[in-house]
Parts: sequence; structure tokens; C-alpha cells
Amino acid sequence: MNASTLLKALTLTTAVVVGSSVVAAEKLVIKGSDTLGAKMVPQIAEAFKAENPDVTFEIAAEGSSTGVKAIITDTADLGMSSRDVKEQEIADAKSKGVDLQTIVVAKDAIAVIVNEKNPISKMSVEQVGALFTGKANNWVAVGGKPGSVSVYTRNTSSGTYKVFQTLAMNKADYGDQTQKMAGNEQIAAEVANNVNGVGYVGLAYIDTPGVKVIKVNGVTPNNKNVNNGTYVLARPLYYLSNGAPTGLAKKFVEFTLSAKGQKVVSDVHFVPVN
Repeated sequence: MNASTLLKALTLTTAVVVGSSVVAAEKLVIKGSDTLGAKMVPQIAEAFKAENPDVTFEIAAEGSSTGVKAIITDTADLGMSSRDVKEQEIADAKSKGVDLQTIVVAKDAIAVIVNEKNPISKMSVEQVGALFTGKANNWVAVGGKPGSVSVYTRNTSSGTYKVFQTLAMNKADYGDQTQKMAGNEQIAAEVANNVNGVGYVGLAYIDTPGVKVIKVNGVTPNNKNVNNGTYVLARPLYYLSNGAPTGLAKKFVEFTLSAKGQKVVSDVHFVPVN
């Protein structure tokens, strides 16, 4: 191979390498809340990929506590949480040099659901609390037909589990007979198949066939009543990061808060923040 041919070969190889580096896929790892991660964030990710086809996502929806832990241990670019960060978690983060930040990306109502055949259509928040603490274990106690109550809740790593405990149960313990589910879909499915079932889900799951949403204190969980503060079982939904997001994480946060991202928020029945 003469010098001229060698030079052309090296130039071509360099061009291929440079070209490959330009189009190399970027990966965004997001972990945490099932409330955000089962529907909303994957759909926002798809909309983001439509404009950024070289980006890949790893989304793990295993509960808000796992989202906080992932940021503290640097195993995710963004966390997801459906509850406020605890003081102990902030302290743990600081001890490891992590500046745990929260970004409100949507709002949600925790809807209380019963089987569609249950004649109950409304309850006070105190009655709801009585069902989930086990103080009321028969539907008669809250104005329904006789029947033992089957209570379905999220598991203990879930932010929804803890927020509901605060908002509906005045921080009392859950009843011993509650059945803990991995996600909203499982709760909705169990209630749909059990005429005596009761559970709670995010707004994204209220259209599950076979379930009915209960008015709490006479108020329906919807966008209007979340925004005006009349529905008492409402909460913000967060992304988590170590300091202000940068790079690809920043672009994804900005996309989530954009008109396109917030349309997805609305489409999955959460409440937009913008």
C-alpha cells in the first residue's frame, strides 16, 4: 500500500469513527415510583424519542423509595417519587455528598375505588380511613350492604402507600388484613374482580373496567378539584436529581414540563403543572 492509499484509508477510518461517535446512543436511567413510571414517564419517553431517536431509556418503576435510593447511590440519572422526600433521606444524601433535588412535574389525586357493583358512591375521609385501618371491616359500617371488606393497598416501598396513610388515615397504621399490591394496575384488577373490594389508585387508573370511583367528602377526584384544593387526597409528583439536572437529564426534564410533555401528563389523567 503506497503512502497515498494509506492516507486515504486512515482518513476514511477516522471519518467512520467520528461519525459513529456523533450518532452513538445516549442512555437515560430513570427509577422510582410506579405511579409515574408505569404509564406517564414511559409515554413521555416515547414522545421524547420521536424527537431524539438516538436516546435509549431504562425505566424501573418499583416504588418511590427506590427512586430516592437510586439518586443517593448514583444508579439513576433521574428518580421518580409520588411523595415528599423524608428528612432522613435528605440527611443520608448529604452524608454522601448528594444534593437531593425535587422537581414537580405533575399533580395527582389518589382515587378511592370500589367494585362497580358496590352501591356505595361516596364516603367521608373518616370513613375511608376506617376501612383502611381495619376499624370498619364490614360495608355496613360505612352505609353499604353486608359483606366483609377486602382492602387492597400499595406495598411499603410505595410513595402512594405513605401519602395515603397521611392524608386519609391521619398517619394511623394500616389494618392487619390489608393486601399489599406491587402497583396501581394490580389494585384496580383485584377490586374489579371482588364485589367487596376497596383500594386506591392514581388518576391514570380510574378507567379500569369493573371499578367505580368514590367521592370523598362529596368531591370527585379530577383536574379541577385537584387544582382548586377541594379534593383532599391529592399530591404532587416529582422527578429527583443530584443537584440541578444537566445534559440529557436536563433535556428530558424540560421536555416533560413543555407543552408536549404536559399533554402526555393530561392524556394519562394526571394534572398538568403548566
